[in-house]
Amino acid sequence: MIENLLNLVKQYAGDAIINNPDIPNERNEEAVQETAASIENGLQGVLAQGGVKDLLSMFTGRTGVTNDNPVVQNISGGLMETMMQKFGLDRGKAGGIVGSLLPVILGQLVNRTKDPNDNGFNIQDIFNGLSGGKTAGTDISGLAGRMMQGGLDKDGDGDVDLQDLMGMFSGGGNNASTRQSNNPLDALKGMFGQ
Repeated sequence: MIENLLNLVKQYAGDAIINNPDIPNERNEEAVQETAASIENGLQGVLAQGGVKDLLSMFTGRTGVTNDNPVVQNISGGLMETMMQKFGLDRGKAGGIVGSLLPVILGQLVNRTKDPNDNGFNIQDIFNGLSGGKTAGTDISGLAGRMMQGGLDKDGDGDVDLQDLMGMFSGGGNNASTRQSNNPLDALKGMFGQ
């Protein structure tokens, strides 16, 4: 994944890094590499901290890839620290680079995973890489698809949470199929489309 991220950062680093007078030209490649590594580490951190819903929401387009996105906010701090420590930038200059570059890179990452003609960016591979292979047995594409269709959002509140799981077991929620049976196994099968 780092190679694909590195290529995205190189492609979009333009004014933020390459043409930025605050980063010496001889350190442009280092800045690109550090940016890619910080983004990857930040995405791993989001996943490790239980941010699966936020990541899936970003990759499915349920939340925009802007500076207000929880994933972008979570990664911003680490990337800013990297820019300040490695390149001696003050907080304002580092924040300017991160604010202009990070949403673009993550937005392109999301767009490329949605492109069926771009096999270099596969959501399953991204999640497997970020989780250290822990999601290998999970159908991330299927979960993302169901999330987009609202299939897991049983209470219709726009997110998938404990209330949705409880609704599956109690027969609650807005989905008629969850009301047909109070059997927990049937509810779990319905949750995963079986």
